[in-house]
Formats: sequence, structure tokens, C-alpha cells
Amino acid sequence: MTRISVYIATSIDGYIATEDESLAWLEAAGSPDEDYGFQGFLDSVDALAMGRGTYDHIQHLDPLPFGERDVFVFTSRSSVPRHGVTFWSTDPRQALDEWRRRGLKRVYVDGGVLISAFLAEGLVDDMLLTTVPILLGRGRPLFHPVSRVQPMRLTGVQEFPSGMVNRSYQRSG
Repeated sequence: MTRISVYIATSIDGYIATEDESLAWLEAAGSPDEDYGFQGFLDSVDALAMGRGTYDHIQHLDPLPFGERDVFVFTSRSSVPRHGVTFWSTDPRQALDEWRRRGLKRVYVDGGVLISAFLAEGLVDDMLLTTVPILLGRGRPLFHPVSRVQPMRLTGVQEFPSGMVNRSYQRSG
């Protein structure tokens, strides 16, 4: 069975980036003395899936900060080939079928549009949402409208001196 997991930071008002795609507010909010659990989370996944916008934000990094994990970028635009990165135009259910076929145990899904696409299909098993103590007022929302109610169960809350809060959820039912 392949588990689909989300780990993402959001402003108090639910945005993951400013209107111009900037994450400067997020980078400024963190404290080098605090561990928000990302490395532990990353160590628990076999592969990453992200939307094209998320990939475009990190594509300049060489190497990508994910070790030897495969990266799957959901896009319909042509892309420059890169070792360890699969660019594909598929839907969440087809992707999950392929990940199961490959024997992946846990896949980290990142990016607001892609997360919402997986939620719309009822495929997200767990989420770790980090709330950053800032109101952006507008920007790129974490969640997009979906036609499915998805009950989630709160499994943990962790507060940090910087004011950030991690909330962990698992799919109910």
C-alpha cells in the first residue's frame, strides 16, 4: 500500500505563497534553532510529487535537497530533462497506481493545486500543516475548491517559540 502524505507551511489566513510566488515571508519566519520536523518527515518518504509551480521555485537547486528520492513533477509543459526527476501529465489515481507498481511505501505530495487534486480524489492519508504567524491578506491558497468532503482527525499539535504551530492530521474512516 502506498501512503500519500502532505507537509506544507501556510500563513494564518491559508496562503502558501504571495501573489508573485514569493516565499520570503516563510523563510524570514523560521528560526535556525527550531526543528519543525521536516527532515524527519523527509526521511520517512520514498518519493516526492509536486506541481510545476513548486518545482519551478526549487529547480535552480543543484542538487535537489531530497537525496536519492525520485521526484515526480505534474505538468503539461515541456521540461528540460533532469536526473531523478520525472515530468508527467497524469492524474492522481494513475500516479498512485504507478507508485504502487513501483513498490513505493510513502509519497510526499507538495503544492497547493496538486494537494487539492489528491484531496479531491480522497487519496491523502495524512497531513502535517505548519502555520506561520503571519497574515498575508492574499496570495496563493493552500486549498482549492474540491467536490468531496474529507474528514480528517487531528493527531498532534506542536508549538514552537517562533510562534509556528505544527498540526498533524490523518484521514478518518
